[in-house]
Amino acid sequence: MSKAKRYLLAIAFLACIYVQAQEIEPTTPEETEFYEPVPPKVAPGKNGSAPSDAIVLFDGTSMDKWISSKDSTAAKWILNDDGSMTVKDRTGDIQTKQNFGSVQLHIEWKSPEQVQRDGQNRANSGIFLNGLYEVQVLDNNDNDTYVNGQVGSIYKQHVPLAMASVPTGEWNTYDIIYHAPEFDKGQKVKSGTLTVIHNGVLIQDHVEIKGTTPYIGWPKNPPHGEGPLRLQDHGDNSRVSYRNIWVRELD
Repeated sequence: MSKAKRYLLAIAFLACIYVQAQEIEPTTPEETEFYEPVPPKVAPGKNGSAPSDAIVLFDGTSMDKWISSKDSTAAKWILNDDGSMTVKDRTGDIQTKQNFGSVQLHIEWKSPEQVQRDGQNRANSGIFLNGLYEVQVLDNNDNDTYVNGQVGSIYKQHVPLAMASVPTGEWNTYDIIYHAPEFDKGQKVKSGTLTVIHNGVLIQDHVEIKGTTPYIGWPKNPPHGEGPLRLQDHGDNSRVSYRNIWVRELD
């Protein structure tokens, strides 16, 4: 069990004690104060850099922590001199070698400066939590599409609260809180949730994940445990770039 989960369980235990004690009104301030468990210290990063307890998945120096989603060979995307990586058209999705459950994810992305195509074919990519649940990446600047498939949507499920993209060709930031669904004996007993902050703007507010996010058909709920973070090659010369990717495990 992780330190974070032990900390949350201890808090829950103390909360139960606190509720039981409410029958007698406290008469001193000390009766409503407690000093354990002490939260772990985390040194925050600066300007989007990873905090001290994060797992850095891409820092611009190599793609060693990523593999091809289709055959588990080395990731074939383009590693750029500016510390980013760019989708190499029709080489397929890439995913992390490491699997995760619930996480806080920080990731930065940008569309190419030169606009090509329109609708879903303009700088389309996606970020898949657990390899299954997509947060849409798309250049929506002066580019309308179906709103449950626009930038920042939980694809085909949740329309974003706002369209908060920066100008085409500039770097966007997603900060995502993902709580994985729970399964028992092959059945989902608790839905997962997603919170997405796009360039500092809340666009998905603890929304329920209905299941997988397919292009065609209804969401499905196959039982699963931990899974990879997957980045999409949409196969349309999207040329989307990514940089500064890190996660903090939440359980």
